[in-house]
Amino acid sequence: MSSSLFCRLASRTRNSVPFKNTTRFSSTTSGTGLRPRTLRPLATLSAAAALSIGAYTLGAIYPPATISILFPQPAPGPPDPSSAESIAYSEALEAKLQNLPEVQRLREAPDAADWYEARPYQNFPEERRVNNLTAGALRGPGKLACIPLIRAKKDETESIVFIHVGRGLCGHDGIVHGGLLATLLDETLARTAIINLPDKVGVTAKLSLNYRAPTRADQFIVIRTSLAEAKGRKAVVKGRVEDLEGVLLVEAEATFVQPRYAKLLNSKALRDAMGEAPKDEPILLADGQQIKPKHS
Repeated sequence: MSSSLFCRLASRTRNSVPFKNTTRFSSTTSGTGLRPRTLRPLATLSAAAALSIGAYTLGAIYPPATISILFPQPAPGPPDPSSAESIAYSEALEAKLQNLPEVQRLREAPDAADWYEARPYQNFPEERRVNNLTAGALRGPGKLACIPLIRAKKDETESIVFIHVGRGLCGHDGIVHGGLLATLLDETLARTAIINLPDKVGVTAKLSLNYRAPTRADQFIVIRTSLAEAKGRKAVVKGRVEDLEGVLLVEAEATFVQPRYAKLLNSKALRDAMGEAPKDEPILLADGQQIKPKHS
């Protein structure tokens, strides 16, 4: 073969290669004019946007616990306690309190006859109530809207207290102030202790608290107390705050002592504030008797 013929064939082969590549490329873009791979990012972006909008909407309606704590939704302040709206609100809460499943269960329990019910501050004189913290300043809708309900054992070793805490009792918005919980624990633990002291008068000597979880506002909480020790002028009581589902919120232990001037004080007013048991029912522990705690 001559060299000139070989050169012409080689030149023709080189010129045909770009044409074939161009044809192959154009065949993949025919029809839609878009490569299939370019559709995948658009579909992924659309799905992510739809998912984000759905999650935002669902979170706004049912916010997760952590989000609702960090970013609480604003709520109106406590209304005027004397308004018709406030009175109706308090009455509705009282009805709800009386019909709580846990209250009903305790009333119908096999050992229900070993317990009695009391309502602290129910018979408290008005002239004393107005200058009392939990019975006066903190009483009302949005705060302590209804009188606590106590289920206490007749031997005065245990009690179960149901209290409603409103939005006006918060430190961080939506979360009940830790100091308010300490106050409620101090009073409920004191009731169990004082009623076991010789002259039914006592003061707080020590109060220790362990906060286990945030306590949300606008709910009923349960405070359980148990007498750990009663000896002479000293009583030690343990307690815990739970929600209605039984979740532990606060643990506490307190020591109460009867002051030496106790006989000079008006213990009748104190018993009225705590909510006395029916006259013929309580079985108090003997003075000086020491008992072992039932709950560790």
